[in-house]
Amino acid sequence: MEATIPFALKFTTRAVELFLVVAQVHFAVLLYRLSRRKRLRFAMPLSLAAGAVGLFLVGISELVSLHLETHEFGRQLPLIWHLVSAVHVAGSFGAYAIYLVWSLARRLQRPSEHRVSAVDGLSRRSFLDGAAQTAMAAPFLVGGYGAFIVRDDFEVRETELRIKRLPSDLDGLRIAQVSDIHFGPYLGRKELKRIVGMTNELRPHVTFLTGDFITREGDALEECLDILAGLRADSGVWGCLGNHEEFAKCRALAKRYAATRGIQILRQESRVLRFGHDEINLVGVDYQRQSAGYLPTAADWVKPGAFNLLLSHNPDVFPLAAALGYDLTLAGHTHGGQVTVEIVEQTLNPGRFFTPFVVGEYRIGEKAAYVTRGVGTVNMPMRIGARPEVSSLILRSV
Repeated sequence: MEATIPFALKFTTRAVELFLVVAQVHFAVLLYRLSRRKRLRFAMPLSLAAGAVGLFLVGISELVSLHLETHEFGRQLPLIWHLVSAVHVAGSFGAYAIYLVWSLARRLQRPSEHRVSAVDGLSRRSFLDGAAQTAMAAPFLVGGYGAFIVRDDFEVRETELRIKRLPSDLDGLRIAQVSDIHFGPYLGRKELKRIVGMTNELRPHVTFLTGDFITREGDALEECLDILAGLRADSGVWGCLGNHEEFAKCRALAKRYAATRGIQILRQESRVLRFGHDEINLVGVDYQRQSAGYLPTAADWVKPGAFNLLLSHNPDVFPLAAALGYDLTLAGHTHGGQVTVEIVEQTLNPGRFFTPFVVGEYRIGEKAAYVTRGVGTVNMPMRIGARPEVSSLILRSV
C-alpha cells in the first residue's frame, strides 16, 4: 500500500504559507506608512502594487515549491520563475522574522534620552533602525546566492571510512553514492548528466543510489532513470527508495523501470557482491518510518562472516542497524540540512530538528554510517552552507 503525505507535513506547509501571506500584507502596510511619512505622491498605488506582486510570487511558490501534489501550471513555468519566486519567499520569510524580532526589541527597550552616535553623526536609534533595515535585505541576497549559484554547484566529497576487522579484499574499495536527485525543474537533464559524468570519473568499484529520484507524482521518473543508466561501476549500480517515491506512488514502477536500465533497486532484499575472496552482503530497504517500526525484518538479512552493508534513505535507522550487525549504513534524506549557517562555531541546521544524523560520518562502536548531502533540492530550490555532493567513500581497514 502506497503512503500518503503525512498530516504533520501538510499542516507545517499550510502554516508556512499563511506566515508568508501575512508577511506580504504587512510589508505592503509598512511601505504605505513609510511612503506617507515621506509624503510620496503615489503611496497608496505603490504599496498596493508591492503587496500584489508579493502575493503573486507567493502564489507561484504555492504551485511550484511548497506542495507535493501535481500542478501542471507550475511545471510549465520557466525555471527562472521558480527561482525568483523561491528567493522572494525565502527572503520574505527571513526579512519578516528579522522585522518581528527588531520590533519586539524596540518595544522592550527602555525609553532613553536621544543620544548622538559617533557613527556618521546619526542618533543611536537611527543607527540601529538603519542596521535592522539593512539586515532585512540580507535574506534576499543570501537566498539568491543559494538558488542561482550554490544549488547546482556540485562537488565530489571524498571520505575514508576506517572500519575495524574489514575483510582484506575490501580494503581500498571505492564506493560512489548519489542521493536525493529530485529530478525536475530544479535539477534537469543537463545537471543530472553532469552528475553521472562526475560519478563515473571516480571509477568506483560499486555505485549506490539512496532514494528520492523524483519529488512528486507526475515527475519524469523514466527520463531520470534513462540518464542514470549511464552510470558505470565494476560491480554494478544498486539502490533503495526514498519517501518521495512513496509520495509519488511509484515504488513498484521505479524498481521495474530501473531494472530495465541495469540498475537494481533493493526493496527489503539482499544480494551478495563478491570482491576477490571476500564479499559484501548488500541489503536495501524502502523508506523507513518510525511509526511503523524501523527495520522490522532486517535481522533476517544479516549474514554472519560477511561485511553487511545497508542502504536506507532514512539515516535514523542507524542505531538499530548497528545493533543488528550492519557494519556500514549509507543514507541520505537530509540534504545536509540544505540550509546551514555557522555562527560562533555552532551550526544552525534545520536537519537537526528532525534527526541527529544530518551529514557526514557517524560511529556507534565499531559500526559506521555515512549520510550524504545529496545533489538535489526540495521545497525551496536553494542550498546555503550545504553544497550538493557526489560522495566518494573509500573503505580502509584499521
